[in-house]
Amino acid sequence: MLPFWGGCSNQSSEPQQTAKNGLLDLSQYDIKNEIVPLDGEWSFYWNQLLEPTNMEQGKLIGYVSFPSSWNKYEIDGESIPGAGYATYHLTFISSENEILALKIPKVRTAYKLWANGKLIATAGTIGQTRDTMIPQYLPQVASFDALQGENEIVLQISNFYRPSGGLLNSIQLGGEVQLLALRYNGIAYELFLFGALMMMGIYHLALFFFRRKDPAPLYFGLFCILVAVRTLFIGEAFLFALFPNCDFEFVYKIQTLTYYLGVPLIMMFFKSVLPGYFHIRVVKLTQFIALGYAMVVLFTPTWIFSVINPFYQIWTIFMIGYLVIQLIKIAIHKEKDSWLIVLGGLVLVSTCFIDIITLSVWIDDSWPLILRMIFQGDANSSTGQLVFAVLYSFLLAKNFSESLEYRTVMGEKLTELNDHLDDLVLQRTKELSESNKKVEQQNLELEQINQELQRLSLNDPLTGLWNRRKYKETVGLEWQRCLNHQKPISLLFIDVDYFKNYNDLYGHVAGDECLIKIAETLKSSLTHSSDMAVRYGGEEFVVLLSETGKEDALKIADLFLKKIEALAIPHEGSLVKNCITVSIGVSTLLPSQHSRHEDLVKIADKALYHAKSNGRNQATYLAETTLEEPV
Repeated sequence: MLPFWGGCSNQSSEPQQTAKNGLLDLSQYDIKNEIVPLDGEWSFYWNQLLEPTNMEQGKLIGYVSFPSSWNKYEIDGESIPGAGYATYHLTFISSENEILALKIPKVRTAYKLWANGKLIATAGTIGQTRDTMIPQYLPQVASFDALQGENEIVLQISNFYRPSGGLLNSIQLGGEVQLLALRYNGIAYELFLFGALMMMGIYHLALFFFRRKDPAPLYFGLFCILVAVRTLFIGEAFLFALFPNCDFEFVYKIQTLTYYLGVPLIMMFFKSVLPGYFHIRVVKLTQFIALGYAMVVLFTPTWIFSVINPFYQIWTIFMIGYLVIQLIKIAIHKEKDSWLIVLGGLVLVSTCFIDIITLSVWIDDSWPLILRMIFQGDANSSTGQLVFAVLYSFLLAKNFSESLEYRTVMGEKLTELNDHLDDLVLQRTKELSESNKKVEQQNLELEQINQELQRLSLNDPLTGLWNRRKYKETVGLEWQRCLNHQKPISLLFIDVDYFKNYNDLYGHVAGDECLIKIAETLKSSLTHSSDMAVRYGGEEFVVLLSETGKEDALKIADLFLKKIEALAIPHEGSLVKNCITVSIGVSTLLPSQHSRHEDLVKIADKALYHAKSNGRNQATYLAETTLEEPV
C-alpha cells in the first residue's frame, strides 16, 4: 500500500541505508523510534535450509538483492526456478541493547525466521518438496532482543505453490509499538475498504433489483463485492490472521478469481454506461478470456494456474490502456457529467496498474527509490475502487436529485392541470373530434388514391386489360399451381397483322379504337376466372390459360381469329384481307422442375413467327422441343 494510504509511519526520512555483502550498519539510527527497511544485499544459500547454529556449514551462493523474487537470481548463468527452497542471512549493527521488532510481509509461500539465534516467526511448514511443505500467508510483527553491535537474522523460505519464490516486499525493522501500529493501521484501513466496498456493492445490487432495465448497477455492484473480498487476502491479509489454518489453495483460487472476473465486469459496466465508446467485441473478448482463465483456476492446482497469471496481467495492462484511451475520448467530447466517470476511471486504472506491477516479478532494487516506494503494496486497487465508487455514487445522487426535481416540477404542472381539467378535457375532446374527422377524410382520399394507383400500376390505361407487370406477377403463381396439381398451362401470343399500315392509313386515334375493340373481344371470350388477357406491348397481346391443354388452347385461338375477323374493321393496307386480322402463336407446357414459365412466351413467340411466315390470320402451335430446334 502507498505510505499515505496505509496510515502514519515513522519510517526514516534520511537517505536509506542498504546492506552491502550481507551487512547493514544501523549504528547511526535511533531504530526503536524509526522504521527501517532491511533492504540491500543479503547472503543467499540456494536449496539449503540452514539454521543459525549451522550457517558456517552452508555454501554461500552469493549476495542477492533483497527483497526480490529469487527467480531473478542466477547460478552459473542459469536462472533459479520458482519452485525450491533457500536460506537468507543478514547481519545488522545496532548502537545499543534494546527490544526491537520485525514487520514481516507475505512470504512465498512458507518461512522460518530467527533473530540472534532465536526462532521468532513462522508461517506454514518449511519443506524441500511440494509434499513436505504447507503454504501459508501470514504477515506478522515479531519482537526480539537486539544487541549492541552485530545482530543476526536468518530466514528460511520454501515455495512450491507460486511461480516465483522469495519475498517481494521489505522486512521492516523498528520499535514494536511503531510496527504494530503500522500493521493495525493497515488492517483497519483494509477493513474499512472491505466494509465500504461491500456496502457499495450491496447498494448497487439493490438498485438493479428494483430497476432491472439498467444493468450498470449490477455490473458495478458485483465488481465492488469482488474487490471487497479480494481486499481481505492482500496487503496485511486480515483473513489469514483471522483464520491462520485456512486452506491456502482454496483461498488463493478465490483471490485469483476475484481478479480475473473483475476485468470483464468493469468493461461491461463502462459499456452499459457509455455504450458509444466501448466496442461490444472488445467486451465479449474480455468475457471469453476471463471465463477461460477462470476454468483453469477452478480445475487445476495452484502451481499450474499461477504460471499463466503473468499472461493475464499483460492482457489486463492492454485493457487498461484501451480503457484510458476511451476515457480520454469521453473527456474530449465532454459528455454530460463525464468528468466524474473519467476521474474515477483514471484513479481505478492507475491503482490497478500499480497492483499488477507490484504482484509481478518485474520490480527489483534497480528501480528508482520513488518507484519502489509506490510499488510496495498490493491493495492500491481497492482504494482506487473506493474512490471510483464514491464518484459514481455522486453521479447517481446527482441524477437522483435531478429526477426528484423533475418529478416536483411535473407534480406542480399536474396540479395545475387538474384544476382546469374539465375545461381542458372539453377543449381537447373538441380538437380530437375535429382531428378525427380530418383523419377520416384524409384516409378516405388516401384509399381512393391507392386504389387508383393500384389500377394504374397493373392495368393498361388504353385497353383496360392487365399490363405486362401484372402478367409477370401472375404467371409465376399460376405456373406453380399447375406444377403442384400436374396440370398443363397454355399461352396465346397475339399480334395484329399490318398494324403499322393501319396507323399510317387511318391515324393513331383510329388505331387506338381498333386496339380497344380487339381487347374487349379477347376479354369477353375468356371462360375461366384464372385466365387472363394482357396487353403485352403495342399491338401485341398475351392470353394465359391455366389448366388448359393443347387442344383447348387451339380451339380458343381459332375462336379469337373468327371473332376478331367478325369485327370487320376495314383495313385497306392489309395484304391478308381488307379487314383487321391477327396472327396467333400457341404454346402448351406441363410444368416440371426442369422447365420455366418463361419458356411459354419463348415457344409462343416462335409459333407466332411461323404463323406470320405462313400467311398470317392463323394460329400455329409449336411443341416444347422447338426451344432448341425450331420446326
